[in-house]
Amino acid sequence: MEHVIPTQSDGVLTLRLRRGKVNAISEQFLAELNSALDRAESSPDVRSVVLTGSGKFFSFGFDIPEFLSYSKEAFTKYLKEFAGFYARVFLFPKPVVAALNGHTVAGACMIAIACDYRIMNEKEGRISLNEITFGSSVFAGSVEILKELVGPRNARDILYSGAMYTPAEAKEIGLVDELVDGSGLERRALDVARTLGEKDPAAFASVKRLLRRSAADRIARYEERSLEEFVEIWYSEATWANLKKITIRS
Repeated sequence: MEHVIPTQSDGVLTLRLRRGKVNAISEQFLAELNSALDRAESSPDVRSVVLTGSGKFFSFGFDIPEFLSYSKEAFTKYLKEFAGFYARVFLFPKPVVAALNGHTVAGACMIAIACDYRIMNEKEGRISLNEITFGSSVFAGSVEILKELVGPRNARDILYSGAMYTPAEAKEIGLVDELVDGSGLERRALDVARTLGEKDPAAFASVKRLLRRSAADRIARYEERSLEEFVEIWYSEATWANLKKITIRS
């Protein structure tokens, strides 16, 4: 794999995102992430998963300049694949821990909140679902997951404001579970992943499904329509003008 670097230790598969300076999510990048989860799900030697980034970014979110060249049909196909990925993380039968080393923005935040536990570098980065600030909507699935995590009122504030939360603010509002010094981030993530991975696999998977079943049912009910609405807003004149101003330095 080119952009997802796997390492395994004591039953924990760590997947490091490494694509340019900001780890922007492209279609190929997403395919690599899914392939890595295939490995984690099928291997009895993998008890849990850690997702982390590199440099100052966990991930910028979508590689917007790349997607500007996509037709509506091609972009809709990608969105369905992306929505399927974070839904997969949300219901993944093994524990998934997010080690947020830096900025975690938009689509990357959707992935992070789908994990079982989020640990963030206390001194680096911001975390945000900031789509509304550049005229975009979000997905029904991400809204349902966010409400499960922080409650409806906090979810409203996060999505209406599009604010870029500091680590301390994110901890206070419930976007992340724990803050640690950056030098100890991965060590702590591995500790949490090992502890969760020590649970009986069938029991853990069952409890996770039960905890998340209501949200998963709502996602299945509303996601497709929300993706259609997302695409219409994305390709609107005003939003398109904002998207064209976004640049990514590799």
